[in-house]
Amino acid sequence: MSTSMPQTELGVALIGTGFMGKCHAMAWRNVAAVFGGAHPRLEILADVTEHSAKMFADQFGFFRSTTRWEDAIIDPAVDVVSITAPNGLHRPMAEAALKAGKHVWLEKPMALTLEDASAMAATAAAHPGQVTILGYNYLRNPAFQAARDMIREGLIGAPLTFRGVYDEDYSADPLLPWSWRMTHEDGGLGALGDLGCHLVSHMLALMGPVSEVIGQTQIAIPTRLSPEGPKQVENEDSAMALLRFTSGAQGSFATSRVARGRKCRLQWEVHGSLGTIVFDQENMNELWVHRMGEAGFVRHLTGPSQPDFAAFCPAPGHNFGFNEQKVIEARDLLLAIVGGPHVGPDFADGLEIEKIIHAMAASNGKAIRIERQEK
Repeated sequence: MSTSMPQTELGVALIGTGFMGKCHAMAWRNVAAVFGGAHPRLEILADVTEHSAKMFADQFGFFRSTTRWEDAIIDPAVDVVSITAPNGLHRPMAEAALKAGKHVWLEKPMALTLEDASAMAATAAAHPGQVTILGYNYLRNPAFQAARDMIREGLIGAPLTFRGVYDEDYSADPLLPWSWRMTHEDGGLGALGDLGCHLVSHMLALMGPVSEVIGQTQIAIPTRLSPEGPKQVENEDSAMALLRFTSGAQGSFATSRVARGRKCRLQWEVHGSLGTIVFDQENMNELWVHRMGEAGFVRHLTGPSQPDFAAFCPAPGHNFGFNEQKVIEARDLLLAIVGGPHVGPDFADGLEIEKIIHAMAASNGKAIRIERQEK
């Protein structure tokens, strides 16, 4: 199984030019500089207007631009498609790319509905030659990777309890205007789809599969102003859940887009039989670890001894960042394309994440079993 970077250039199409579109563009431009191999060819960029497509193609370094995402996908010079478009377009774009023989890098959440996610996973399974990866970039943080390795190696014993939250406050202002993101039809889930799915990706990587969920949701601000007058908010502002893992361990989960003062509080702790690990994304360059027999917690700073850090910086204690995580994500996709390990999450893994967040949304205080589909 190959662990070396591609030596042949792969052609890239990018769909979308917002925050995540820029992140993908920077990752594609930097992945070979950091990890070696051939530089990807930035072939074609798609956006909704001719002006924005041309402007961002020039800014991001793509050779060509188009207003038709379909043309970008079927372009014969393209091998990999990065999809950073609105959630409602994820399924048609991803399925079209897979059927066109392209590899797919898709931003989260995977889909608007569980039915869409299931269909996408089935399409990916029907095209085993194409690699899929979802944009759960927080999994690539060297501190997180180190924490996952500590748990796998038994440093804190058997994991007993997971406690996690992901809070932000971008919707806390009641004067924030209504938008399509607050509807089921175009936005899908609310805080669960935007934030909570990231926490679930961490939870599964640390604790293993979930067998049961009991959840409840809340719409804190039921109506918001729009040019046409007040409109209803349809998806959740916050959610909480209790979980049981197939290992027998227990968990608690909370997420909110209206938690005032919180900016990126992806925080969790794992209690094990021999110790505890604590992580907070707002302090993403450190872990706090307690082991049996120690008086308290020991602070572990990111450094070259942790996975992937040394590729960016040789000195410990120098901060890692959001966009560096996307470069690692691009590296993982490229390695899988040339026969390396499929680190994921791929579409099959993404379906498991979607099952959990949709169960939380549907629970309303009732226990829901999570049925797993073996890969």
